[in-house]
Amino acid sequence: MPEPPALDAGENIKALAEYLGHSDPGFTFRTYTHLMPNSQDRARKAIDSASGAAGADDDGDDGSVPVAA
Repeated sequence: MPEPPALDAGENIKALAEYLGHSDPGFTFRTYTHLMPNSQDRARKAIDSASGAAGADDDGDDGSVPVAA
């Protein structure tokens, strides 16, 4: 079953949908998203890296206090 490992490894959802013969990448994503245990960690690391949040805790909380607008 190539779908879950490919998605969990970060494969492009559109390319995977085409490979599987799905006309809608959303269908592929909705069908297999629950099998992507590393996706939240990868997303957090990517956002931290892009925002320069070096040294943030593994839980994604940088310890700062939100400021009301």
